[in-house]
Amino acid sequence: MSDRSSESGLVQFSERLTNSAAFGTLFREGMDLVEETAAYLDGVGRTEAKALDRAVSLTYATESMRLTTRLMQLASWLLLHRAVKEGEMTLTQANREKTKVKLSAADPGAPDMIAKLPDQLQGLIARSMTLQSKVRRLDTTIHAPSTERAPIGNPLVPQLNRLKAAFER
Repeated sequence: MSDRSSESGLVQFSERLTNSAAFGTLFREGMDLVEETAAYLDGVGRTEAKALDRAVSLTYATESMRLTTRLMQLASWLLLHRAVKEGEMTLTQANREKTKVKLSAADPGAPDMIAKLPDQLQGLIARSMTLQSKVRRLDTTIHAPSTERAPIGNPLVPQLNRLKAAFER
């Protein structure tokens, strides 16, 4: 099944977005961030966490879990839409599957607590929030309800007709 309009033969804008260079860049950015975060949390981050006092250590654990959850949801969304790009599924199928992905998952905690975390973790959190914002915007664009309408022509015609009708009375 295709997301193409069979009557008009037009390709929907949303279908083309997954094939765009912008999506490819976003995909690479997201996957690179997932890898970088995993390397940090398994390496330097583990060492940094041990050096924190108890209260900040709890914040570190909480925020690293939120970060991981957020990135896994974003990676799921990106992989789902790469499958559309690769022709492994249609946009309609992806739209059904994406309901399992929570793009609002795991927003970070209070800024004053985040500020106490190691700089590198703060940077990863900030970058993940930027990525989440980009993905949310793209998701809204790609999965906006399609409104297949006939071409309108001059958009002023309905307004002019109303004016004409008002003065003919």
